[in-house]
Amino acid sequence: MSADSTLTSPSPTTETPAAPVSGPVRLVSLDALRGFSMFWLLGGQQIVRVLTKDAEEGTWAALLYEQFTHVEWEGFRFYDYIFPLFLFCIGVSVAISVEKRLQAGTAKKKILLQSLVRLGWMIFFGWWVNGNLLSWDPSKMALSYSVLMMLGLGYFLAVCLVLYTSLRTQILTTAGILLAYWLVQMGIPFPGRTPGEFTRGGIFGDWLYDVTIGTLDAPWKSKIGRGFPVAMWNCGTTAMLGVFAYHLLKRAPSPERAISILLAGGAVLLLLGWLWGFSLPIVKNRWTSSYVLWCGGLSWILFAVFYWLADVRRWRRWAALFIIIGSNSILAYLISTRFMAPFRSIASTLFQGTSLWLPELLHALLMVLVTYGMIWLLLWWLRKQRLYLKL
Repeated sequence: MSADSTLTSPSPTTETPAAPVSGPVRLVSLDALRGFSMFWLLGGQQIVRVLTKDAEEGTWAALLYEQFTHVEWEGFRFYDYIFPLFLFCIGVSVAISVEKRLQAGTAKKKILLQSLVRLGWMIFFGWWVNGNLLSWDPSKMALSYSVLMMLGLGYFLAVCLVLYTSLRTQILTTAGILLAYWLVQMGIPFPGRTPGEFTRGGIFGDWLYDVTIGTLDAPWKSKIGRGFPVAMWNCGTTAMLGVFAYHLLKRAPSPERAISILLAGGAVLLLLGWLWGFSLPIVKNRWTSSYVLWCGGLSWILFAVFYWLADVRRWRRWAALFIIIGSNSILAYLISTRFMAPFRSIASTLFQGTSLWLPELLHALLMVLVTYGMIWLLLWWLRKQRLYLKL
């Protein structure tokens, strides 16, 4: 889940076409895509919001600002895509890493046990980041949901399927989970249910949480974890779409053919997600099956573009910052959620006084660039020293 996909590459100006993928590979495009996802939490979103903060309603700037806010329930914005894109990248990494380790002779049991340890660390860090663990007060903690927990559960399901089932079974299982989610959420009766509706509190996953974890005291329950017992399975299907993308890449007769298949497949997934959305809405907060397919389609298309640029054409300078962030993505996430204060403090100490000389917009932009620029430099230095946070 960390550096398995990193490739020590030749000069970024090299334009020698890539050879077809014939075995476990290390993709620069994967680090770039993972870093692209994390960049929007680690500077990108903040830059956009500064530039579009006071935009008039109906303008392009206002629409752009809106894209960096979450949809309350049904619908989709770019900011709703960061989480599933990162989980998709985990799926690609799982396919590469497991295949590589099996070919090296590592026992399946050992791989599974190590993935369990990683899952444990993800749950722990998720509790730390989202569950108020450092309050040291169990009455204030929340263990039952976090972004890192959902990433870890999706990762672990993908590892289990890749380790112990054939590709055909993986595809059937993934399709089965997507369909089962639909049938369970929309079909199982419970008190107060309105058949055919997908509303907050009116679906099976919400009811299940309310009568199980929701009845417990802290730290087990969470204000934002209501749908997770059912939704966590679809996190696994999102990771599996990354696994399938790698298999398409590997089995294609040429990189160009792989890119064409990924683009076409992405378009098909988008169409299926959109059509399914008429019956099962695209809702990030409950990770619906239509949301999985919609985000998966975008991920296949984006992966194809990044692969063509970074691994086929070997144009990498444009993605340098993404690669730096992506090679230490878990650390980047922890910094963005728990360690921003010292960087903001340093930026304020050095440049807060420029507010006397600069227009408000330029001063706000400067503070964001200085704050996150220090983090980017730190991640660059860690990559240069080959220091990575591996869970």
